[in-house]
Amino acid sequence: MPTAREALLDAAESALSTLPWTAVRMVDVAAGAGVSRQTLYNEFGSKDGLARALIRRAAEGYLSGVEQALREARAQGDEPAEVARWTVRAARANVLVKALLTGVWGERLPRPGAAYAGRRAGPAAPAPPTPTPAELLTLVRDRAVAAMERGPRRLDHAELELACETALRLALSYTLVPSVRRGTGAAQCEEPESWRPITPTITSEIDTSFSVETTSSRKTMP
Repeated sequence: MPTAREALLDAAESALSTLPWTAVRMVDVAAGAGVSRQTLYNEFGSKDGLARALIRRAAEGYLSGVEQALREARAQGDEPAEVARWTVRAARANVLVKALLTGVWGERLPRPGAAYAGRRAGPAAPAPPTPTPAELLTLVRDRAVAAMERGPRRLDHAELELACETALRLALSYTLVPSVRRGTGAAQCEEPESWRPITPTITSEIDTSFSVETTSSRKTMP
């Protein structure tokens, strides 16, 4: 059974799926979670505190998915492709994950700058800063590289970095410019029936990265 905090975050996320953040009311979030408004304020302190918690949960959920993708891919040595596939799925499923990965915070979303600058995550704990897209993707790349270095592939660190970064860049490109359904009168994001159309491209790029010796000294993703 979810805790009151989890229920409140679920209710806020549900409200955000149909309303801009400015129109999400604390009283409605509390009612959606089945708790009192005082409980909501006790948990998050303010609407800014709720926004911070939503953004933090989105980041942590994405990173947890990265870890799961790495575990599942370990036997096949397919870590970069699995992380790329998860990145696309997570961004399409959660607008906050997409914003964290791309840095594109639309008018409908809570603003991380306002939510984090000098505020507190709750009654007691200081709020951690929102990671920039470069910081988040560099963290993911480094986790993937560390996982691959423990595996059977015998590639140097720079080659592994390039392979993982290539896969993430492809995933991010697909997130920013998804496929478009034509003939509907307006451009709409198309939900693919499977991930097979992007998998060969990702795999081909990764294989190319593996076969090309690189001397790149780049350590962060721009």
